[in-house]
Amino acid sequence: MPLIKVRQNFQITIPNSLRKYLKIGEGDYLEAERHNGEIVLKPVKMVQPDQAYFYTKEWQESEAEADRDIANGDVLGPFDNIEDALRTLKTAKI
Repeated sequence: MPLIKVRQNFQITIPNSLRKYLKIGEGDYLEAERHNGEIVLKPVKMVQPDQAYFYTKEWQESEAEADRDIANGDVLGPFDNIEDALRTLKTAKI
């Protein structure tokens, strides 16, 4: 079991083997609890479960593709009303 030293301002360094095992990175959050005279640190994900899809690799790739399309002007619209938008979508060769 690794030994951890409390440093100035009560800071500690989590050993590399534990960081890798728990997939903890810089900027991540940990929850600290007291348990039978011990300190228990638990990784906490700050992403709401109903928003987790946004951070998937596939979603981020699609976002990047959309950003490229917008930057290249490869878009339809803007439209003044829904009828024009639907008409364009039905006839567009996409």
